[in-house]
Amino acid sequence: MTATSLGEAAAARPSSLGRVMLASAIGSALEWYDFFIYGTAAALVFNELFFPKLDPRMGTLAAFATFGVGFFARPFGGLVFGHFGDRIGRKPMLVATLLLVGVATFLIGLVPSYGQIGIWAPVLLVVLRLLQGFGAGAEYGGAVIFAVEYAPATRRGLFGSWAPIGVTLGNLMAAGVFALVTLLPKDDLLAWGWRIPFLLSAVLVALGLYIRIGVSETPVFSEVAEARKPLKAPVLAAIRRHPRSFLVVIGSRLAENGLGYLFPVFGLNYVVQLGLPRSEALFGVILSQFLSLLTIPLFSALSDRVGRRPVYIGAALFSAAWAFPFFYLCETREPWLIWIAFIGASAIGVSGMFGPQAAYYSELFGPRVRFGGFAFARELGSILAGGPAPALAALLLVQGGGKPWWVAGYIIVLSVITALAVFIGPETHKSDIAAEHPDDAARPVGT
Repeated sequence: MTATSLGEAAAARPSSLGRVMLASAIGSALEWYDFFIYGTAAALVFNELFFPKLDPRMGTLAAFATFGVGFFARPFGGLVFGHFGDRIGRKPMLVATLLLVGVATFLIGLVPSYGQIGIWAPVLLVVLRLLQGFGAGAEYGGAVIFAVEYAPATRRGLFGSWAPIGVTLGNLMAAGVFALVTLLPKDDLLAWGWRIPFLLSAVLVALGLYIRIGVSETPVFSEVAEARKPLKAPVLAAIRRHPRSFLVVIGSRLAENGLGYLFPVFGLNYVVQLGLPRSEALFGVILSQFLSLLTIPLFSALSDRVGRRPVYIGAALFSAAWAFPFFYLCETREPWLIWIAFIGASAIGVSGMFGPQAAYYSELFGPRVRFGGFAFARELGSILAGGPAPALAALLLVQGGGKPWWVAGYIIVLSVITALAVFIGPETHKSDIAAEHPDDAARPVGT
């Protein structure tokens, strides 16, 4: 860039930072509100609405399987939107993914039940779930990159945490709305009440579009686009230029994503099976997510000071250590102990990985392959972790005769793999995110 344009961009950044962070958070809130209301509905009502002819446990397993289907579309969304995000800009993709996720979610709220149209009901559900997953495959990555490329160099972890905070807000809103609709009589909940959370997503879509359309392209992308031509195949270039980063992202995703869905989705269903009322079980999820609004930025800010790897690895090992205590606390059937179980799992374990992850993944890739590399690698990890986690946990529970100890072992395996993946990765918190070569990514600015 010229000295004049650089000066203009620098001058514009402070006044636009607030809107940029809000744009990052609101899209993530919508995406994960959509995904979590689907997961919550799968845990609470979809087995009866769309798979009524199956045994209740197998119906729940089938409902969780439709939840997992969306994850298989996510890498393709990351591939397509990531490709264009690196070639034509971050902002256009943020608008496109927001619309796709939002429209698919709204339409899910209009799908007739099995009793109304038979087999076409679960078929429509799966199709819309695939569309939802396709858009979500690049939504979060784009939101994170947008925030990180605007952030001051020494505070990328904290600023990058706005997108994870948006995810937590989405989860919190989903749990809160479902907590309200589950107060309805069961017949009303199954007849129409479950649709309300899906239809309300239209409000978030409108708000998100209003905010995102008003933000400018990131200074890093603008500078790189003016200085160098975009690559023809950014995702392939990301794999070629950053092979270690690609593997680190996939491995480090397993515990964060897998447990991020296993606890609020499978864990919620498990607690309800123990006999706790739906409203009290949901309160445990809501409380843990509310506290995560505080712990995510705290862990992220800590990673700006001590590094991404120590915080990430520490949270993964905590998650492994918390696996058996989580189920022991749930087995007590005491509401306050169950709430502690969810707080430890989500507000400490998952949040400790999720917070610093945003900046870490952005820093692992060069600017011309960042969107595609980040989104595609992250969503490949989703297929291995978040997608199958609730269904696999439900299957392990059945195989264990209703006892959760195989599920606890599964949690430990995911956590240990994640800790090892981050351990072999580079430290990046002092890196230059405008560096093109992978070896430069871990080199402090000015060296």
